[in-house]
Amino acid sequence: MIGALIGDIVGSVYEFDNIKTKDFPLLSKRSRFTDDSVMTLAVAEVLQDGKTGDPDEIVRIFRKWGRAFPNAGYGSSFVRWIFSENPQPYNSCGNGAAMRVSPVGWYADSEQQVRDYARAVTAVTHDHPEGLKGAEVTAMCVYFARCGRSKDFLRQYVSQYYDLSFDYEELRRSYFHDAEICQNTVPQAIFCFLISNSFEDCLRTTISIGGDCDTTAAISCAIAEAYYKRIDGDLLRDALARLPAPKDGCDAKEILSRFADRRRLLLAQPAPSAR
Repeated sequence: MIGALIGDIVGSVYEFDNIKTKDFPLLSKRSRFTDDSVMTLAVAEVLQDGKTGDPDEIVRIFRKWGRAFPNAGYGSSFVRWIFSENPQPYNSCGNGAAMRVSPVGWYADSEQQVRDYARAVTAVTHDHPEGLKGAEVTAMCVYFARCGRSKDFLRQYVSQYYDLSFDYEELRRSYFHDAEICQNTVPQAIFCFLISNSFEDCLRTTISIGGDCDTTAAISCAIAEAYYKRIDGDLLRDALARLPAPKDGCDAKEILSRFADRRRLLLAQPAPSAR
């Protein structure tokens, strides 16, 4: 989850100004949170408050966060949903389904819970089969990584759903900001994680392929956080300092404090069997 926030904030500068190299400043004065971070925090609140079984509460929490930070860069369909009098799912396969789902991998205690929670926090907006799949696969990767599964295991799991036969250099040359859909973003993000050797390398690799890189990095770095377990302290502090101040009942610091307790607890005990 923290990895998703950092990926979003670092990628925010390069989303529409792709860098196409791993050699770039991670943070600058222009680095900021976007909709990826806002909605990741909203999903975390749903899970922390035990609201996954109540679609009305999920909608309420999502709309609370969306309305509190209305200029975070949401897609047009999601903006309409936030401010609609009667918000309904809109058959989307947009990559917003996957960018926000990473907390599920930390709060679910079984594969079935991952599936159930991922669907619950996705179907209220992105009810297209590809949107639901993108969210589930992303959340499951975070869960498996948290449980200590190998990259070979993750690759085999993901290959049931997506073609991962990318070439990094070709992606870096040819990939630009195009359709912001799970079918594009999720496999590319997972590929970047799989070829990385550290959290920071995952971040730099993902940003360097270009495209919708704040969202791609939110996905890849969410998995990288769970897999590598360690993020550089300066990067962590400097990135999270850019999250929004509390507003209208939305408190990022409180959400992160509660998540830190959960993360600490999970990492201090034997990993569950990922079955």
